[in-house]
Amino acid sequence: MVTKSQDRRKVRLSRALGVALTPKAARYLEKRPYGPGEHGRTKRKADSDYAVRLREKQRLREQYGIREKQLRIAFNEARRKDGLTGENLVELLEMRLDALVLRAGFARTTAQARQFVVHRHIMVDGQLVDRPSFRVKPGQVIHVKERSEGTEPFQVAAAGGNAEVLPPVPGYLEVDLEKLQARLVRRPKRAEVPVTCEVQLVVEYYAAR
Repeated sequence: MVTKSQDRRKVRLSRALGVALTPKAARYLEKRPYGPGEHGRTKRKADSDYAVRLREKQRLREQYGIREKQLRIAFNEARRKDGLTGENLVELLEMRLDALVLRAGFARTTAQARQFVVHRHIMVDGQLVDRPSFRVKPGQVIHVKERSEGTEPFQVAAAGGNAEVLPPVPGYLEVDLEKLQARLVRRPKRAEVPVTCEVQLVVEYYAAR
């Protein structure tokens, strides 16, 4: 359950990072796309290169709701893989179970998706998985536990109630909302992943440390 203080924090953080982290933050930014107070509309001084890279790293981390250590581990793995490190990084993060629960429309926010997994409502190929960081493989099926299907949040999801606050289902997922079931068809491509981030700046941030 997200508290009011956590909700306010997400709104403030969304404004600072320039990206909506929750549906409420999205509404706030649409209504008021500038900071609070008498200086909210004034132009900010140019940030340093370090500050720009740091903000992009924070943007990526907050959109997936992960800790710094988790992002660093994913970055190191992405760097070892063939291809562009930034694109590899987003691909690895997007294959997390909590990320796919959100993309499928089973949850309204990253925090709610993580909560569903931790509270053992989500199964992968018929097996309960309670680790949000679990990496789903192409071909695997994600579905809501039968005993959880009748609860209000999942009834809302099955009726398409989360669609209004989420981006369209990406092409790497096949979703049957009525059955509360989704299958990862293939590995995600960066261009399809609905996160706001200049991933090359994230790579530069870690490469400089």
